[in-house]
Amino acid sequence: MSETKTFEDKLQQLEGIVSELEKGDRPLETALADFQTGVGLVKELQGTLKHAEETLAKVMSDDDKLTDLELTND
Repeated sequence: MSETKTFEDKLQQLEGIVSELEKGDRPLETALADFQTGVGLVKELQGTLKHAEETLAKVMSDDDKLTDLELTND
């Protein structure tokens, strides 16, 4: 069974990859694979943030009334 990672889980994974790459002691092939994984995570995180921003903008623009915020985990 595969669990969907949260935004925070993905961010933590990305931070770990960056930390390892900054050390500079990984073999080239491993560093490239890690870099590719990191780029994928960045794209996913940016998409999540964009969706959250759009949701907040919609909630705030609906007749200037407070509305329940429903977040989905895509």
